[in-house]
Amino acid sequence: MAITRSDLDENGLLIGVSPERFREVAMPLLFDQLNARCEGTIAVNRQAQIVWINDKYAARLGVPDPRGVLGRPVEEILPASRLRQVAQGGQPPLLDLMAFGDEHFVVTRMPLRDDRGILVGAIGFVLLDQARQLEPLIAKYSQLQNRLADAQRELARARQARYSIAGFIGISAAASELKRQARRAAQLDATLLLRGETGTGKELLAQGIHNLSPRARGPFVALNVAAIPDTLVEAELFGTSPGAYTGAERKARIGKFELADGGTLFLDEIGDLALPLQAKLLRVLQEQEVEPLGSNRVRRIDVRVIAATHVDLEARVAAGTFRGDLYYRLNVLSLRLPPLRERREDIHPLAEHLLDEIASRSGQPRIELDEAALELLAVQPWPGNVRELGNLLERAQLRTDGSPLDRQALLALLDGSLPARPEAAPAVPSNMPAIPPLARSLADAERAALLAALAACNGNRRRTAQCLGIARASLYNKLQQHGLDKR
Repeated sequence: MAITRSDLDENGLLIGVSPERFREVAMPLLFDQLNARCEGTIAVNRQAQIVWINDKYAARLGVPDPRGVLGRPVEEILPASRLRQVAQGGQPPLLDLMAFGDEHFVVTRMPLRDDRGILVGAIGFVLLDQARQLEPLIAKYSQLQNRLADAQRELARARQARYSIAGFIGISAAASELKRQARRAAQLDATLLLRGETGTGKELLAQGIHNLSPRARGPFVALNVAAIPDTLVEAELFGTSPGAYTGAERKARIGKFELADGGTLFLDEIGDLALPLQAKLLRVLQEQEVEPLGSNRVRRIDVRVIAATHVDLEARVAAGTFRGDLYYRLNVLSLRLPPLRERREDIHPLAEHLLDEIASRSGQPRIELDEAALELLAVQPWPGNVRELGNLLERAQLRTDGSPLDRQALLALLDGSLPARPEAAPAVPSNMPAIPPLARSLADAERAALLAALAACNGNRRRTAQCLGIARASLYNKLQQHGLDKR
């Protein structure tokens, strides 16, 4: 519709024109101006088929006859085109870079709607066929992209497991059997519970299992439940939505479950998880769905959970401080890590490995232990296990003058750092029998009770559990702990 004289004042300016009238007049003029000034114009229908392309653009793309491409999908002519998304979604990216061969075009895309506002297609304009004018902006964008890629690579490295199962040092029968079971558990994509005293190497073994599993290329994310206040554990595990609680960040925070998606989540000291959170953890394990704190968004995840504890979970279930259903969900596979006092033949190779590691980390010459010092290490109770042994050797590395560490020097380090040792114990009458540690006495008594109950029930484990007043799963775990599971 053309502008008539009634639309103009005495100076030729538009007067009294309604918005509808203005659009009717201005839109064709705007299109003509864009078509004339731009390097190319192309339009598609809702199916992203080309319905029009101007001659200038066709020539730029090497199309001899524009009519020959009508009806063809736009990606056949412009592989990097996003007109399909605009034609089907109606969201206009106002300015973008589109790759074409070795070049980049500066483009804008807009949805096309009919008189009723129904989306019928999209139109794109090539504003510049050379992006040289935008080189400063492109350089800054590339720099930011490179920084982002570096940060993502650094995060990916931080979430990779560093240890293998071979890194669990030990030549004893107990250590060899544990590593055999760990290799088997690595191939079974099921929830795993690692049981053992503090310092026995539970996280090291968890990393080794992850690295040998089909999830080895995925992330390994660890969280010590006991090291975080109860009020923050939920946010750490499941994430938060913006402003989920007072003091929360204004942007969403991703939880450990989402960070571990496609990989393994290691939950250390799971026995210290608060009861209210145990129910939510159980649901995540069952449904493989996570819902961030303060959000209604549920996201599917694919995570293998390896949990670890040094406490007696069966006792906590009986006391009502740990959910029985969560215990059974975690205890699908179970491995017990023996304490150092049960594999004393491993102390020598462990000491050698730890001394190499300490020397490498400190940059000092490696110290040596004479035979008497090694024999002294072998008879210690080591309540802190490998971690305690490493601490002692590190203190020895810092205090030595480079000469081999003998028994006397080691005794000086041990003095006051370890609980009752034979060398530090007061003199007792020669006719008094040696008193074993309480933990060993309790373990021996428990083993004897299990053997007696099994014998009385003719090996029937269901009846044995009933006679002992414990759950059958608890019986199986205790049999495994005492090496009676194959009887």
